[in-house]
Amino acid sequence: MLHSQDFALIAPRTPLSIFSMHLVVIAWLYVTLMMSVAEASHSNGTVLGAALTFLLYGVAPIALMVYLMATSKRRRAMKAREAAAQDKARRVAALAALPSVEPDASSHAPAHHAIAPVREEP
Repeated sequence: MLHSQDFALIAPRTPLSIFSMHLVVIAWLYVTLMMSVAEASHSNGTVLGAALTFLLYGVAPIALMVYLMATSKRRRAMKAREAAAQDKARRVAALAALPSVEPDASSHAPAHHAIAPVREEP
């Protein structure tokens, strides 16, 4: 029995395989559109039946398939957004931990400077 890991080794996802998935979607919608046209143009068929055929045989299954196939892509995008948010929070925390370099408003020398003040003789 083949598992998803085995299939990934057999046929890795390339731009060509993504294109073929789009081709399958377009082809299936074309087939269901032709089924709908055949039903609408038949003597016993109705336009309502044709619309339901297109929606239930074409649009609904394709929408479900595309949603399920895009789950891994959405999951990767969500993890990337979370990683970017964590990285940003880490950078903001690192910047907040740095000592302030703003000038002191008082007349005293800042405490974190290593230069001793010059002493004046009385």
